[in-house]
Parts: sequence; structure tokens; C-alpha cells
Amino acid sequence: MLPIAGGLPGGRAAARRLPHPRQVLALVVGVAATLGVLVFGVAGSAGAQTATSVSREDAIVQLDSVRASIDRTLALLDSGQQDAAYAQAVSGYLEHFEQVEIPLRVADPELTVKAEGVFAETRQLIRDDAPTGEVRAKLIELRGLVDESERRLTDVGVGAPALVFSQAFLIIFREGLEVVLLIAVLLGYLESTKAGDYKRPIMGGVALGLVATFATFVAFSTILAKLTVGREILEAVTSLIAVAVLFWVSFWLLSRLDHRRWMEFLKARVWRAVSVGSGVSLLLLGFTAVYREGFESVLFYQALLSFGSGLAGWVLAGVAVGAVALSAVTFAIFSLGRNLPIGTFLKVAVILVMVTSIAFLGNAVHSLQEAFLIPRTPVEVGRLPIFLAQATGVWPTVQTMAAQALLSAVYLAGALYMFVIKPRRDRAAAQPAQAGPGDPQIVEQHDTVTAVSGGAPKQRQPAAGPSQSVP
Repeated sequence: MLPIAGGLPGGRAAARRLPHPRQVLALVVGVAATLGVLVFGVAGSAGAQTATSVSREDAIVQLDSVRASIDRTLALLDSGQQDAAYAQAVSGYLEHFEQVEIPLRVADPELTVKAEGVFAETRQLIRDDAPTGEVRAKLIELRGLVDESERRLTDVGVGAPALVFSQAFLIIFREGLEVVLLIAVLLGYLESTKAGDYKRPIMGGVALGLVATFATFVAFSTILAKLTVGREILEAVTSLIAVAVLFWVSFWLLSRLDHRRWMEFLKARVWRAVSVGSGVSLLLLGFTAVYREGFESVLFYQALLSFGSGLAGWVLAGVAVGAVALSAVTFAIFSLGRNLPIGTFLKVAVILVMVTSIAFLGNAVHSLQEAFLIPRTPVEVGRLPIFLAQATGVWPTVQTMAAQALLSAVYLAGALYMFVIKPRRDRAAAQPAQAGPGDPQIVEQHDTVTAVSGGAPKQRQPAAGPSQSVP
């Protein structure tokens, strides 16, 4: 019997062309490896696509759903529906926050793990029929974590830093400018009456006021940090007090927008202290001139920082630039004797003070809502990015928007009274008055004031009495 190869046409040549079994095995292994790489590569790409399918914008939308779920969970608990509250808590996490976790793990892994833990603790408390107050505390903590998650997923932008910077700048510049002008008028008065020996107690009081202001800021921050009251409640209380002070400051500024009334106010304060004629009274004048404004500044900055999460750097920048600008103005007044457009500044300051108080009020109401102390009625409008919402206090609820609208209406009514309804006699009173023999060493020209604190007075007679008091 002939070999098969030999029985075929070209048998030996054909046999040589058949692949070796090892080659076949290598080929199969290679094909399998290639297919494996392709399959796993496609799977990996699909997995990567799934992992990035939830954008930051989508996650922020989901966070709004998480907030609504938290509100519904507490409402169900308050109505005694424990099972429904538990189901709502599970749904809020699985259907919404789990989608947020995808981009949040990239932005802040630690925050993601912390939020997961608080969600789990909340569900367990509801399942164990824990007291509603204990569950409420966990839900408040969750609201804070949800807000922090949104900050991690949101760009700061330009508007929010600009607003916070301008507010921080305004606080230190406005409060400090009043102190500078008062001291300038006081020192000018002492020069004109040849009573320069009283300068030392005044400046000593100024130094004590600065030290007391710094100590108040440290003490205020320390006390707030150690109080057991919820952070949201503390923020709300601090901001409401700041709103009340800013409200008073706004109308106080409105009543002194014209240059003459501002100068009369300063001269009246100076005369009351100088007329006593004691070093202690002048030291107290220097102290109170600084500390009163300093205490207000501490209150305002605490409110600003409490709602400036993620924007503290811009607050510090505003303080630094404001301090530099105030130093330049102080140098111009005391060393160069330059004119200061006080009237123009007052008009700008009163507007910014009003805007700041409106923002503080919106944030205060929002904090009370975060603590579940007042109801939250959503408004179906586009919500501002969280940083801009913090800076403006504009949150899409009926309560916050109604409070801001009411305060805005009060300010508008005050402005209409001051600029439209008020008799024309105030316009005539705004004209520069002739300086009397009892005035400090002040030169008034339209909208400017020059205060001279050093050197001999020029063409002035020694002061004999106070100027006309503020009406």
C-alpha cells in the first residue's frame, strides 16, 4: 500500500506544505490572545464610558433630587410613616446619590466615603425606630454634605469671587474711613486750639481699640466653634444680627449723604469729647471710635465667612486690598492734606451696604431652612451655581425670595423718601456752609474734605465753641 502522500499528486511536496501541529497551536493561541485583548479592551472602554457617563452638570441635577428626597424623608417621619421614610431614604441614595458618586470620587474621594457613611447611618437610624430628633440631626448633616459635594463639583467662576471680594473690601474700607475722618477732625481741632498735648491719649485709645477688635474676632470665632448649637442656626443668628446692623447703617448713611451733614456729625462728636477736657475722655473717644467700627466689622466678617465656604481666599484678598486702600487714604489725609471725595464715597457705600444686607438676609433664611426650622417651598426657576448663590443669598424658595424682596422694598421706599419726597430745603442745606470760629481746622469745598492734623493752622482763629449739632 502506497503512502497517502505518495498517492496524491505531488505527494511529498504537499506534505511539506502542511503546517506543523506546533504552528497550528501557536496560531490558535495568538488568535485567542488577540480576541481576548479586543474583548477586554472593548469591555474596558465600555466601563470607562459608563464611569464618565455622569457629568458634573448631571451630578449637580441629581443633588437637587437628593435634597428633595431628604425633605420628604423628614416629612414622612414627622407624620409617623416610618416605613415610607425608610423607603424614601433608600431611594434617595440608590437612585440619585449613587450617580453623584461617579464624578465625586474623582473630585474628592474622602468626601464621597464620608457621605456614604452618613447615608448608611441615617437609614439604620430610621430602621431602628430612633427618635425623630436624632434622625433630623443626621439629615441636617446630610444636607451639609450635599452642599459640600456640589461645591466640589462646581467651578468657582468669576461672579461669586468678585461679589465676595467687593463685600470684604467695603466692610473694612467703610468702617475704617469713618474712624480716619473722625480722628482727622479731632486732631485738626486740637491743632487749631493749641492743645496738641491731647494727641497722645487719643492715639493710645486708637491702639487699644485695634487690640480689642482683634481680641473680639478671636474670641467670637472661638465661642462660635465651641457652641453645641447647630452650625446652620449659628450662621442664621449671626447673619440676622448683621442684617439688623447693616439696616441701621444703611439709613444712617442715607441721612448723611450730603457733605454738610456728615461734617456736622463728626464735629458734634469731637466737641462732646473735647469739651470735657480730660485725657481719659479723649482716650475713650479714640478707643470707641475704633472699637465700635471694629465690632461691627467682626460681626460682618463672621457672617461673610460663614456663607463663603470655598471663597475664604477672596474674602482675605478683599480685606488686604481694603486695608491697603485705607492706608493710602489715611496717608493722603494726614501727610499730604489731600481732598477726599467723601460725598461720592457715601453714595456708593450706601448702595453696597444695602446689597450686602440683602444677601445676608437670604443666606440667613436659607440656613434656617437647612436646619429644618422654617419650611422650604421651592420655586420652579433656574438655580444659581452654589458659589454665586452664597454670594448673593438668592436661593430658589418662596421664603428666601420673599424676605429679600421685602427688605429691597423697604430700602426702595427709604430712597424714594430721601431723594423724591423729602422737601427741597435739604437740597439747600447741602450747600457748603461757611466755617465758624468754633469749627475744627477743616476746609470744605463742594464734595470734598481736607483734614489737616499737623503743623500750624493757616488763617484760622482759635476755636471758641462747637459747630452746629446734627439735626
